[in-house]
Amino acid sequence: MNNQGRPTRPVETAAWQTKTFTGNRGLDIEEPLLFEIGRPQTSGVDIDEAPDFADRLGAHARRGRIGLPGLSEPETLRHYVRLSRKNYAIDSGLYPLGSCTMKHNPRLNEKMARLPGFADVHPLQPVSTVQGALALVKHLSHALMTMTGMKAVAMTPKAGAHGELCGMMAIKAALMASGEGARKVVLAPESAHGTNPATAALIGMTVRPVAAGAGGMVSAQAVRAALGPDVAAIMLTNPNTCGLFEREIVEIAEAVHEAGAYFYCDGANFNAIVGKAKPGDLGVDAMHINLHKTFSTPHGGGGPGAGPVVLSERLAAFAPVPYVVEREGKLDLVEHAEGQELGRMSAFHGQMGMFVRALSFILSHGADGLRQASEDAVLAANYVRACLIDLMSAPFGDRPCMHEALFDDSWLKDTGVTTLDFAKAMIDEGYHPMTMYFPLVVHGAMLIEPTESESKASLDLFIMTLRDLAMSVQRGEVERFTGAPRLAPRRRLDETRAARAPVLRWTGAADRT
Repeated sequence: MNNQGRPTRPVETAAWQTKTFTGNRGLDIEEPLLFEIGRPQTSGVDIDEAPDFADRLGAHARRGRIGLPGLSEPETLRHYVRLSRKNYAIDSGLYPLGSCTMKHNPRLNEKMARLPGFADVHPLQPVSTVQGALALVKHLSHALMTMTGMKAVAMTPKAGAHGELCGMMAIKAALMASGEGARKVVLAPESAHGTNPATAALIGMTVRPVAAGAGGMVSAQAVRAALGPDVAAIMLTNPNTCGLFEREIVEIAEAVHEAGAYFYCDGANFNAIVGKAKPGDLGVDAMHINLHKTFSTPHGGGGPGAGPVVLSERLAAFAPVPYVVEREGKLDLVEHAEGQELGRMSAFHGQMGMFVRALSFILSHGADGLRQASEDAVLAANYVRACLIDLMSAPFGDRPCMHEALFDDSWLKDTGVTTLDFAKAMIDEGYHPMTMYFPLVVHGAMLIEPTESESKASLDLFIMTLRDLAMSVQRGEVERFTGAPRLAPRRRLDETRAARAPVLRWTGAADRT
């Protein structure tokens, strides 16, 4: 009604061209490091001067002030709140990382994990006082074995890589027990997660690569050609890192077993097949399960993680201690097992908070809900793929994918735009980039996993954003990409230099040149 007031439409001035005295842009506040805002001569707490004492540090005694910055309580709180607003998380937007399964963490799970009987449990309590916690672990163990069709489960591993180590150590222990300790070779597809060959090397094995075929999958014929009396195991991901189900997995398992070796399956992508296929039925002997991927427990710093390992009947006797058993109507922990060759993977039983969250997710979904989650994850990935395939190239043709859609950079050839440039431009649009340059067998790979968490509306906005970026590439708008990101708290960094020459210690501006 009032056409004399200030304009209601945004001013046509690029946000990065607008300068302010503070360096802030509205509520996007420029936040320095603690050392830049703190004052070493002050402290937010009152600490009495220590009386004279004789230390026993000798030459290791500190000679100068510690130099920590002093802040008031409001300054400290504001600093970390402002930093938290710079984080990208599943709670702030769609997280398209491929092979990472960044799905929603239901708040129901958090509520259950904070129940006093679970949140306050201590690993050194008498077993008689933690019967409910042990019952939960036993229930979760049963659920994991049922979903995978496996005989036993080790709950102690702390994450996926730790689970891999557990599974491969169980295989090594089984080989040693049967007098076949001379088997020292592990087969790993060229598209395997980097942790697979690293785990094999860590336990003293050598890695023999197995090439994937033109269709992105490993053939039973290629595995047979690599097998021999020196092979201990194969480490295979299914669905694989190219987002495809290994069609010959049963034949591969049979060939591996005929050669006297074991089949380790990387369980990172279990989210695609829960309720649809049981790894045990496919011939798998060991598989880690990322609770922080498949069953919605928090990732990384929001964790800690948890990577239980399910074991086949061939390996069940080599599960690490401790594990839960029932004796005379009471639950107990087996801390020592006679004749058990593996021993203990960690000090205590596992991550109780992660167990509570995972079981809450499983029970709230039920068998049909877990199956639907897998179906929806696959449907979402194929929807993204179908909506982008006319603009972005896929390395394996028009074949449907599983839980993640894989594109390559052939459509960017001669445009002046790279995979990295495209990913950086996504940041300006408010999206975390997809997984880039992985798997290594695909040049300029862009791996997208939307998961079942996203609604069609959120998928549509994501798809249209990528289509807009792709059409911008076609129009030759190279500067939009090579200069991105422009709207992030920091512009594009020299990531190679940052990785090779990281600055890990605060020195102060006067000490830097």
